[in-house]
Amino acid sequence: MTIITGIVFDKDGTLFDFAATWEAWASAFVMRIAGGDPAKATEIGSVIGFDMQQRTFAPDSLVIASTAGEVGAALHPFCPHLSIEELMIELNEEAETAPQAQAVPLDPLLRGFRTQGLRLGVATNDAEKPARAHLEQAGISGLFDFIAGYDSGYGGKPAPGQLLAFAAQTGLEPAQILMVGDSTHDLKAGRAAGMVPVGVLTGLASKDDLAPFAEVVLPDIGHLPAWLAAQA
Repeated sequence: MTIITGIVFDKDGTLFDFAATWEAWASAFVMRIAGGDPAKATEIGSVIGFDMQQRTFAPDSLVIASTAGEVGAALHPFCPHLSIEELMIELNEEAETAPQAQAVPLDPLLRGFRTQGLRLGVATNDAEKPARAHLEQAGISGLFDFIAGYDSGYGGKPAPGQLLAFAAQTGLEPAQILMVGDSTHDLKAGRAAGMVPVGVLTGLASKDDLAPFAEVVLPDIGHLPAWLAAQA
């Protein structure tokens, strides 16, 4: 395999365990915008692929596959007292405070990559502001050369704009960059950018879901160093 000089990570489901981070938060948020009405909460949850009874996301949930803006647009009909801009502000502010469950201890892993001379980036379909807040909370934002959300001016995945922007900013060849993510959107974006797509199982997608689009599917990003060493 080509020598790898950079890694772009998805955020939710990759750096952070998706279910552990977002399911309790989503249950509380949906109930709040439903005004405490369980029937309305169930209806709202179904629109974004969230089961209020089980407190779980469906694998094809809008929250997993789409940008934060698309999630906001789906929720807006249930919040007629808010403009879409006001709803997005509320959604992003709420998301900023969601406690993040690290998929693996991130600081030592990322510092290890930096020691090897790798350039690192984050490309997420979340908005940039809460994404930066989550990375700050984990104490790792300074380890990245590039952080982009769907609203950073490069578009969202599965389009490759964020990834190509990382390559351009760092001066790296796309073929020498890993795109690591937990969804087919991440992996399709990686392929479209000419990068090496690597799947991880800390989101809701199965290995069978990811394998057709990935160079390899790993249990989590903690397995990356050993896999990279085996490619050398």
